Amino acid sequence: MKKIVSLLCCILLLPVFACTAPQNTNLPVVRLHEVTRSVFYAPQYVADALGFFADEGICVEITTSGGSEKAMTALLAGEADICLAGPETGVYIMNEGKSDHPVIVGQLTKRDGSFLISRTPTDSFSWDDLIGKSVIGGRSGGMPIMTLRYVMAKNGLNDGDNCTIIDSIQFNLMAGAFEGGEGDYVTLFEPTATEFQNAGKGYIVANIGLESGEVPYTCYFATAAGSKSETVHAFLRAIHRAQKWIQSASDREIAEAMQPYFPDTSLESLMIVAKSYRETDSWKTELTMGEADYLRLLDIMEFNGVLTGRPAFTELVDNATANAAMEN
Repeated sequence: MKKIVSLLCCILLLPVFACTAPQNTNLPVVRLHEVTRSVFYAPQYVADALGFFADEGICVEITTSGGSEKAMTALLAGEADICLAGPETGVYIMNEGKSDHPVIVGQLTKRDGSFLISRTPTDSFSWDDLIGKSVIGGRSGGMPIMTLRYVMAKNGLNDGDNCTIIDSIQFNLMAGAFEGGEGDYVTLFEPTATEFQNAGKGYIVANIGLESGEVPYTCYFATAAGSKSETVHAFLRAIHRAQKWIQSASDREIAEAMQPYFPDTSLESLMIVAKSYRETDSWKTELTMGEADYLRLLDIMEFNGVLTGRPAFTELVDNATANAAMEN
């Protein structure tokens, strides 16, 4: 894996989604870079759509980066105040010896949010169906492909032995590659997975998150100095409010709140995926991360051969900031 710090030399050309707060206000802007645009991150869009950020006195500008490394690069380069990325990204940075490393200030999801998509429908899927087949799994070193390898190995499938896992395709290009004929299977997040199935382009056969168990999957990072700022605390308070709101809201209410962020996805599809992620207990109800879950993350990374050291939980995870936001 390329060193993340070296990516600071890259020029980021990223699409920006403007915040929904009234434009005639003078609210301070919080620049958030997200790894991708996905219903998996519903609490984040709910917080914006329902005005929770504005209630906290901030306007959040969301940029979709197209990968954890790019989102983290923006944070390290001072182009973002917060980034939403896989926690493994922070582990990589710490293992590179960077002393002034970002810290995790909040956890958003607690299991893999991707689904295994087949080219053909089946009522009796078995992991043995993947023997001799190829699966597009994402970029090497990222959480999606590491979790996939972990789950497949649990089911007797090993890359290069009895199956092939394709790790050369960028995250945001996986759906297009599969649609173009590459791979026998692909892992996709929502709403793309449901859209593929509705269009007859592929069929959902397995939930990767249920197979892998709970693991920190997407988290909010800030710089060590930034984690102490009032704007970061305000951001986290709004996210936690959205975490609680989603627990009692209906699937339709969640879908309606998210629809402005997914204009090409029908309300019915958003309701389906909201129901799916709620039923699989994918969203965190609090901002803090458990140490046991963090250690499971390190175990998955070690299994994938990408772990050169095991950073201490308290060095990377700032639960004090998360707790302060929840208390307020």
